[in-house]
Amino acid sequence: MLKNKVIVLGISGGIAAYKAADLASKLVQCGAVVKVVMTWEATQLVQPLTFQALTGNPVVTDMFEPAPLSAITHVSLADEADIIAIVPATANIISKMAAGIADDILTCTVLATKAPIVIAPAMHNNMYINPVTQDNISKLKARGFTVIPAAHGRLASGSIGYGRLPEITEIMGIIQQTLGKKGDLAGKRIVVTAGGTQEAIDPVRYITNNSSGKMGYAVAEAARDRGATVTLITTPTGLSPVAGVDVINIRSAQQMKEAVVKATVKTDALLMVAAVADYMPKTTAAQKIKKGAGGLTLELVKTPDILSEVKGKFIKVGFAAETQDLISNAQKKLTGKGLDIIVANDVSAKGSGFGSETNKVTILKKDGKPEDLPLMSKREVAEKILDNVSKLLKGKK
Repeated sequence: MLKNKVIVLGISGGIAAYKAADLASKLVQCGAVVKVVMTWEATQLVQPLTFQALTGNPVVTDMFEPAPLSAITHVSLADEADIIAIVPATANIISKMAAGIADDILTCTVLATKAPIVIAPAMHNNMYINPVTQDNISKLKARGFTVIPAAHGRLASGSIGYGRLPEITEIMGIIQQTLGKKGDLAGKRIVVTAGGTQEAIDPVRYITNNSSGKMGYAVAEAARDRGATVTLITTPTGLSPVAGVDVINIRSAQQMKEAVVKATVKTDALLMVAAVADYMPKTTAAQKIKKGAGGLTLELVKTPDILSEVKGKFIKVGFAAETQDLISNAQKKLTGKGLDIIVANDVSAKGSGFGSETNKVTILKKDGKPEDLPLMSKREVAEKILDNVSKLLKGKK
């Protein structure tokens, strides 16, 4: 998504400017071309040389610094940019952008561009909640700016409140989402499930499986970056939140079913990536079960079969995590559950198990030949799955 994209990273004079170095580094690692523009105030906090070293590009700090004869710096940057991200955005720079003031290289570039603009406010709590600042933020939103809400926590002053720079992973996610707004899934609603369900034995114990949630999160991110409105229904995973999606947190298979039923009232596709437990205790103890002299016997009953039971006129994609007879077992599920697509993977295979960063899958479709994919990253697998979903959605028009 970010490969070869030109990202103009604007840095204004807030103490959080040092965090923008991490953002610049991560954007470059994703293949983006990062061009940094700093206000004079920002250069007093972080040296431009830091960003030049991280991005491999010269840093622009002065509206009147020498430029090629054919280029006016702020105009050329404005034209080149696929997106402009201002991180951090101080109360001052927000006020100037809201008023249309262009008295430095950053505000001139903002005023001259037609590229989408993302801003991440960061300042003292009292400045952030001040009605003037909030009014200016509202003006920018009304003009099409994407504003990432400031985070809550400890500020540089030592006080606690709203005004912290959002996490870099969140900023990265919103940049990717903004770049993908006109993707092939634009206007589509996608529901994704992730993680392994937890079926309670008592208040402190449960039955679960080894699912990490990584595949489901990768699918949710990929759908978001292709323009879809995404709902992610997830069990506890320990993974970083997916920015720019509607997250519903659940634990059990029954809770997941209820969430899926509600979320799919208006959806175009359901991708059941979660590893839903097949069985749950018949009864859940109200108090912690104490260790006794003998063993413990649990009576288990089947959990809801969500894909079979949830009905609707939407694309249904299932996952088959198998350890033997991969294709035949997946084919049975494809037919038996009335799916459009099923993604089969042997979780006992090297590089394809729970918790790995890669996956080796075969995509089986109701109509068409199986698509056997090589070992690849889970994000790449997600893109391949969504390629098939996109084709089906186009065929439904």
